[in-house]
Formats: sequence, C-alpha cells, structure tokens
Amino acid sequence: QVQLVESGGGLVQAGGSLRLSCAASGRSVNSNNMGWFRQAPGKEREFVAAICWSGRSTSYAGSVKGRFTISRDNAKNTVYLQMNSLKPEDTAVYYCAARIAYTCSNYFNEYDAWGQGTQVTVSS
Repeated sequence: QVQLVESGGGLVQAGGSLRLSCAASGRSVNSNNMGWFRQAPGKEREFVAAICWSGRSTSYAGSVKGRFTISRDNAKNTVYLQMNSLKPEDTAVYYCAARIAYTCSNYFNEYDAWGQGTQVTVSS
C-alpha cells in the first residue's frame, strides 16, 4: 500500500505561485497514475491534474490548463504541482492521489490511495 504526504500549501496573493509536493512511499510513482484533486468548502472534490504511469502523458482540468503543471521525479518518488497565476477561486484543500493503472483517470473514485491534503489559500 502506498502512503502519500503532501506539502507546499500556504497563503499567497492572487497572481502568485506555489509548488505542491507529494512524497510517496511503499510504491514507486513511476508505476502509478498520479493525480491532484482539490476540494473547496461546500463543494465536491474536483479533478485538477494527472500524470500517467509512463510520465509522457498529462491531463488538466480546463480551469487550470496553462497555469498549472504536474510533473514527477522518479528518483525522489515525488510528484509536483506547480501552480502559477493563482486566483482566489483556486482556494481549496489539495489532495494527491495514486492508482495502479496504465490508463490515466480524471475521476476521484478510481484512485485507491490518498494523501491527507494541504491547504492553498489565494487572497484577492
């Protein structure tokens, strides 16, 4: 079973940047489809970005495409989410997730391992 620990969240002004990290243990990230999801108060958990097991394919929600970049470092067994041009509507708890699959998924119920989440707050 994989354990995921997120870090890098915080408070930032609109237009600023943050980089989230997701450190994995118990399973290699390069054998997983890794995803980032977020949940704002009173809202459902939503897909943000995913990187497929090959590392060559990525997927983004329309609301973050062009501003966020998902990547991974196999040597560090870590996945990153670089977030630029942040907006107040990006405020949420961000979760890292993993699933063992050759395909990439945007659906949270297809992931079998989750981190505890890290809070991102963007002030206007």
